[in-house]
Amino acid sequence: MIKGNQQRSNEEEEQMELQTQSLEAIQRRFQEVFGERFQLDVSLARYTSARVGGPAMMFLTVNNATELQMAVELAYAQRVPYFILGGGSNILVADQGIAGLVIMNRARNVHFRHTGLSVVCTVESGMNLSSLARQCITKGLGGLEWAIGVPGTVGGAVVGNSGAHGGDMNGNLLAATIWEPGRGTRIYSNEEMGYGYRDSILKQEQRNEVPRRVVLSAELALKPEAVEVLMARADGFTAHRKQTQPAGASMGSMFKNPEHFYAGYLIEASGLKGYRVGKVQISDKHANFFINEGEANAEEIRALIAEAWHAVREQFGVELELEVELVGDWQFEEEA
Repeated sequence: MIKGNQQRSNEEEEQMELQTQSLEAIQRRFQEVFGERFQLDVSLARYTSARVGGPAMMFLTVNNATELQMAVELAYAQRVPYFILGGGSNILVADQGIAGLVIMNRARNVHFRHTGLSVVCTVESGMNLSSLARQCITKGLGGLEWAIGVPGTVGGAVVGNSGAHGGDMNGNLLAATIWEPGRGTRIYSNEEMGYGYRDSILKQEQRNEVPRRVVLSAELALKPEAVEVLMARADGFTAHRKQTQPAGASMGSMFKNPEHFYAGYLIEASGLKGYRVGKVQISDKHANFFINEGEANAEEIRALIAEAWHAVREQFGVELELEVELVGDWQFEEEA
């Protein structure tokens, strides 16, 4: 028995040594291609809107769609799990961090093409959505005013069908250029995205343990309109957002609105408005926002998510669905 245990121990040590050697080779390969932009053991808290999250085992910043494609192709070829990080909203990164490669997407090139009475905006996926909306307004191009103040990047908006004030990405997207694992790039039409409320075929993919397709760029439909009209509309949206949504470090809306209800109303009606776990509070301004009051951790937020989910189910028989994605190494079975 002792000999058997010793043999197993030796085999495990040899396997670990091989894995270490393989990991070192992978790291060297990324460093050869991307230089100092490839880093190890990088804290993700500074890159998320909630200001929480553990370290990324490997971290890489890309500056254009070509580099983004190169990075995901290399990760896929090396069998390295990868996660694309944009604006850092709508995600909750585990305190244990993310094993694998986190790709910080800074691909932000934008091009406008006039086609008669309309304009097509071709934009890379790392572009900040709200910044793009403001750029369009200053150019007298309407259609994206709903995105003023909406956090995140174009890529995240394409995946999650982001929306506000009666508009959403489904209403703007003409096509998206997407990298498919092992197949290369393909252009998806709006119809092929399978859009629903805060949902798409790419969003559904997040629930499965499979290599993810990655949005490289998008083509958005716009139309010329008077700048003063667009600015007035955007100012109205901004004022409404400030009036109804809390300031502070959060992930954005925590839960999707169920049919015929608002998630924030259900949480408030369950008596949890202002409720705290550790350093995290359900906002007393809008109960679908969970605010990091400082030095919070992801586990406290997860515990508060569970409190809200169970309270709403008990009070109303409604099982809320997360709009936020839980990312990384979570040591529990998800309750919500």
